[in-house]
Amino acid sequence: MTQSNQENTFPIEPQFTSEDLEANRKYRSPLQLSIRRFLKNKLAIFGIFVLLIVISMAVFAPFLTEYDPRQADLLKVEQSPSSEHILGTDGSGRDNFARLLYGARISLIVGFSAMIFTLLIGLITGAVAGYYGGVIDNLIMRLADLVLALPFLVLALTIIALLEKVTIGIFVTVIAITSWPTLTRIVRGTFLSLREQEFVLGARAIGASDSRIIFRHFIPNAIGPIIVNATLMMATMIIIESALSFIGFGIPQPTPTWGNMISEAQSIRILRYHPEAWIPPGLCILITVLAINFIGDGLRDAFDPKSDGR
Repeated sequence: MTQSNQENTFPIEPQFTSEDLEANRKYRSPLQLSIRRFLKNKLAIFGIFVLLIVISMAVFAPFLTEYDPRQADLLKVEQSPSSEHILGTDGSGRDNFARLLYGARISLIVGFSAMIFTLLIGLITGAVAGYYGGVIDNLIMRLADLVLALPFLVLALTIIALLEKVTIGIFVTVIAITSWPTLTRIVRGTFLSLREQEFVLGARAIGASDSRIIFRHFIPNAIGPIIVNATLMMATMIIIESALSFIGFGIPQPTPTWGNMISEAQSIRILRYHPEAWIPPGLCILITVLAINFIGDGLRDAFDPKSDGR
């Protein structure tokens, strides 16, 4: 065999540039891969943009309107939109635009706080049930089944009806204690799948404590599903607050929320002749919930290990 033929039998080694090596190094981290996949999701980025606008409306409300959303003026009841009142006034003479801006604060605070509270309950109960199993697992799961067996709306309305005065804190607590079983099941299922993994067995073999195993091994590996469900849960909490406020069991007047603004539409007169009183808060709920769902879908795709990536 000639020298030229020998040279041809050996495969040519690929030549990598410094840019290729840097790109390969950049995509090694699972977190970086997830962020890269998330940034490729145009709907998720659009959702973040919309949510930032809504948050800015809530934060800078005092600079966007001069009216007090709680201050009633019986001389300006149910006025139509004008240069003085952009969205008119409600049945008590309060400025609808001011109530829309300040209502964003309450709706977002309720949604975020209820999500955090539910996340804490679901994470603790699901982690304990999934890690220890046995009798503890059975007790927690039977309690979760009991809460799930009761109709959510009936349970929430019963608790709220028994209370003399509903504050934001009480309202958030009621939503959380009636919504935790779903997240508990998700966390428990994730922990059960991780409990027999080799790295967990190795940590137990070297004498690692239960708390160290849970916080150093279980939760970091389960953070993807937890973040995704927490994001989608916030959208659900905003809808729940709006629904309960609409039927009169939410945050009471005069505190402005998007839900109790929509409750103005229960009057046929307001529904037909003053759409500016209920359409804007309804659109705000729709846009905000869609934006959060877009973000949640983007996070779900980003943390999905089956997604394409280097």
